Amino acid sequence: MRFRCKIVDGSCLNHFTRVVNTVTKLAKLCTLRLAANNLYFILIDKVANGGVSMWCELCQANFFDDYQMQGVSAEQNEIYLELVPENLSRALKTAQNAKAVKIKLTNKHCPCLTVAVELPSISSTSRIVTHDIPVSVIPRRLWNDFGEPTVPDFDVSIYLPAIKTMRSVLERMKNVSNFIVIEANRNGEINLKIETDLVFVSTHFRDLGNPPWVSDESSQSNTPERDPDIMSEARVDIRKLLQFLAGQQVNPNKAICNIVHKRMVHFILLHDDASLQYFIPVIA
Repeated sequence: MRFRCKIVDGSCLNHFTRVVNTVTKLAKLCTLRLAANNLYFILIDKVANGGVSMWCELCQANFFDDYQMQGVSAEQNEIYLELVPENLSRALKTAQNAKAVKIKLTNKHCPCLTVAVELPSISSTSRIVTHDIPVSVIPRRLWNDFGEPTVPDFDVSIYLPAIKTMRSVLERMKNVSNFIVIEANRNGEINLKIETDLVFVSTHFRDLGNPPWVSDESSQSNTPERDPDIMSEARVDIRKLLQFLAGQQVNPNKAICNIVHKRMVHFILLHDDASLQYFIPVIA
């Protein structure tokens, strides 16, 4: 197995750093899947831990000036690594204004992602800061455990309001309850509701719009026609939802919420160069 890549363009480096920072906010430990054309940050959490899942996909050509990898075999040309994303985030913090950043899979007493940051210098000699990030190589027999999460046919798909606005609302609501009900319909409306024995709080968003999904596998077109005013809902852990909204640094072009009635909330952040999916199961 071999892997090396290089980032020279400053805007690409900043964007990659923002993606890694977002992943760091969502997962203490994750899987990095390296493929020929894409790389993925994956979190498949167990139900006992809240059941949250994350799937972040990046097109390598839009980030790296040089990208070379050789997988476990010609037929299975991929590499799966387990790592603490915060370690990668810390390494990239030293790369502000860097001339170049190189990342390479090495073996230094244990497998590592070695991040070499080339910093500008007033002399002719470049300054290079090196970080060795320990990783675990995931064997081929376990790869199937890290497949893209499947999304059941959702009842409603809707664009999210401004994430900063939504986060501000939830910050206030978290002081009232640990759980929140998200409900939405096909008329572009979302309600955020908290109900306890002492108080009922509801925030309403209107005219958000519904994505024109045409996928045959997972779309509103697969579900029976229904009154567009009917609400589908999901009761979730407000801390999990806030963690997702507060950690977002991808600056998406579109942010979408899909609701499987009383089963799951599925968020999608879409950017030209990357996409991030986040799954939160309901709480009874």
